[in-house]
This record gives sequence, structure tokens and C-alpha cells, in this order.
Amino acid sequence: MKNILFVFGTRPEVIKLAPVMLELKKYPQKYNVIICNTEQQKELSNQTLTYFGLKADLNLDCMRPDQSLLEVQTRILTALDNVFDTHKIDATIVQGDTMTVLCGALASFYRKIPVYHVEAGLRSYDIYEPFPEEVMRQMTSRVAELNFAPTEKNKQALLKENIAGDKIFVVGNTVIDALFCLSDATLNNAKKYFEDCGIKIDDKLVLITAHRRENHGERIDRILDAIEYLVQKYKDHTFVIPVHPNPNVKNKIYSRLEKYENVKLLKPLDYPYLVYLMKNAKLILTDSGGIQEEAPSFGCPTLVMRYETERQEGIDAGVSILVGADYDKIVSHSDAVLSKNRSETRLKAQNPYGDGTSAKKIVEIINQIY
Repeated sequence: MKNILFVFGTRPEVIKLAPVMLELKKYPQKYNVIICNTEQQKELSNQTLTYFGLKADLNLDCMRPDQSLLEVQTRILTALDNVFDTHKIDATIVQGDTMTVLCGALASFYRKIPVYHVEAGLRSYDIYEPFPEEVMRQMTSRVAELNFAPTEKNKQALLKENIAGDKIFVVGNTVIDALFCLSDATLNNAKKYFEDCGIKIDDKLVLITAHRRENHGERIDRILDAIEYLVQKYKDHTFVIPVHPNPNVKNKIYSRLEKYENVKLLKPLDYPYLVYLMKNAKLILTDSGGIQEEAPSFGCPTLVMRYETERQEGIDAGVSILVGADYDKIVSHSDAVLSKNRSETRLKAQNPYGDGTSAKKIVEIINQIY
């Protein structure tokens, strides 16, 4: 039996790794799945695991208040070193581009344990956009034994970096698999949640998320200028904003938007609740990577509040528009959607990131190896 270690720390990682964990667990005679949570996002990551019927075997509790990136990295690497001291691991699976991903890859590499990288090959080619994630995913690719690329574009990016072709597999993005894992009952519970909160979910719903490190400072001010204009212009629309706990974001959002009746500021949402909002939104404004991938499945126009995106496929397919923190672009493109009926703005393009079978393809490849 092979001991397969999953290392993650944030909610997006849980969402995208859960389908792979569940698929591997279908082979209990072949694989012992060990689930390790560094707890970069302690509450969110553990909470999200429960929606997939999963629980961490190892919780590393690596976060401390006001840690620098270097301190986070040191703490995670040290904790993972202890994991490898006490467990025999045959392969490590990581997903995406977080500090946990890089540390999981490095700790495994130092032990000469194969690393399998889910969602490999995404590139913006600007090491500061997104920061520090762009560098983390590039470094992870150097040590990965298997690179599971969501799209052909991602594969080509890896090939250009001289990653061997026999280490790259185009499988789609597991985030689409995760959408199909949610039951009707779970989504109905989400509907009741918003009803209980007194939030009207209709065809005039705008979902906004903003949290990325590169959008702190002056950029978040420009974004909020644009949102405040839209909130006042479209008073018959409801603007729902799950607010990230980082004080650099949270304090500014509350000070600028709390006074408006048509703005609903919420704590970070459980995964099914966020999916329910995406499914019903008329427009999404976001700097999130995962939402860029998920929104096309619901035909929702999405404005990406970043200057660079490693998810260019959505831009090319016309399901997303890159607007950065540019006031004029945010306002003009939002106007183009909000001034029309929701039915007129629905997108009919196929989701370029996957069809919901990615986890099965990944496990089939792992089965071939073992």
C-alpha cells in the first residue's frame, strides 16, 4: 500500500484537492490517503473539508498573528519536517500556488519524495503579479514529478520552461469537479442561509470579492471608489461582499461601504454559500483565482480586478474581462452589465477550465505509476 500525503492550508486548496482525495479513497487496498492541513486559513480550510465529508489527519497550526512571509515559510517547513520524520510517505500531492504548496514541495524534495502538482503551469510571467504566488508555482514546477495542467496553454508554459513532456498531463481543473460534489440539499441550505440573513437573492445580485495582497494600499482605494459609485447608481441592486479578515482590506471596506443599505457585508462564506451566490449573480467583480474558473460554469460575467492573470483562457473565451484596479474600466464594464436585464447578459461560452472529470483523470495516471 502506498502512503499518499495531501498537503494544503487554504480553502481554495481544499476545494480543488477534495475531488482527488475522494477519488483516491475509492482504492483503499492500494492507497492510504493522509490529509495534512498546515492551517494557513485554519477555520475556513477545516470547515470546507466537512462539506466533502473529509477531515484532516494532521493539523499543523502554523499561523501566528502578523507573521512575515519568511516566518510563515519557516514555520510550515519545520512542521512538515516533523511530519516526514514520523510518517513514511511515498508521494506528496499539492495544489496551486500558496506558501503551503511551495513548502510541501520543498520538504518532499529534500526527502527525495515525488511531488505531484495539481493545477500546474499557470503563469502571469510577472513575479510580483500575483505576489508571491507566481514565484511559488514556478518553483514548485521545478521539483514536481508529475504536473497536472488544467489546460493546453498551461502545458505549453511548462514545456517552454524545459519541464519534460512526460511529466505533464492536461486534465482540466478540479475546481469544476468540486462544483458537482455539492448536493441539492447543500445548495438549498445555502438559500435558506441568505433568507435568514435578510439578503434578497434575485436577478439584481452583484457579488464582489477583493483580498489579494497586491491590491492592498492605493489599489483597494481605487476599487472601492468604483464600487461606491456603482452602489449609489444602482440602488435597486444588492451588492454582496464576503469581507476578507485581513485588516488591510476589512477596515477599508467597512469604513467605505457599511453605510449603504444595498450593500451586504458578510464574514467569509462557507464554500456552498459562495457557490450559491455565483450561481445567482448578475455580475461578479473579483481578484480571486478560483472564482475566475468557477463563474463560467454559471454563465456569469466576471470582471477580474487584477492587472495580470494566470488564467488567460477565460479572457480569451470572453467569459472574463481584465480590469485591474482601474476606476474607469471597473465602472464602464459594470455599467454594460448592470444597465441590462440579467437574461440579456448571460454568457453561453463553455467553461474553458474543465468538464468535471479532472480528478478521475489524475487518479488514472497515478494508478498507472503504481
